[in-house]
Amino acid sequence: MDVSAVLAAQVEPELLFDLVADLARYPDWLEIVPRAQAVEPDPSDAGPAWSVDLRGQLGLLSRSKRLRMVRTQSDSPRIARFERRELDSRSHSDWVLEARVEALSAVECTLTMSLHYGGTMWVPMLDRLLADEIERSRGRLLSVLGVGS
Repeated sequence: MDVSAVLAAQVEPELLFDLVADLARYPDWLEIVPRAQAVEPDPSDAGPAWSVDLRGQLGLLSRSKRLRMVRTQSDSPRIARFERRELDSRSHSDWVLEARVEALSAVECTLTMSLHYGGTMWVPMLDRLLADEIERSRGRLLSVLGVGS
């Protein structure tokens, strides 16, 4: 499953990038991420690591999942990429999140968030859940940045 969303913001690109490049800040604006805590990176990690809880509910059906995510790319203020990197020997579904910030001027930019999920467990509800959350999160993200929607 692949989902993308775009947001235009009247904010400095660096400010937006700093927010989306740190998964610990996602609970401030993304309801499906109630917790994201920095953890000690493994020597094999390409960058910092986080333990991230995902929680979603549609009607009476709710699911939660804990992922270990690593920032595998950081090109400030343009691209931050995170990938699931568990430390056990089990096989896990891919989770890849990429945030791309495109500067339109010194105080205006766009953010494109792309999520790839390679599993099947969440698929029946994930598409609808993400569509709803994307719409709700836009205003919260802009509020965290201190700009109007």
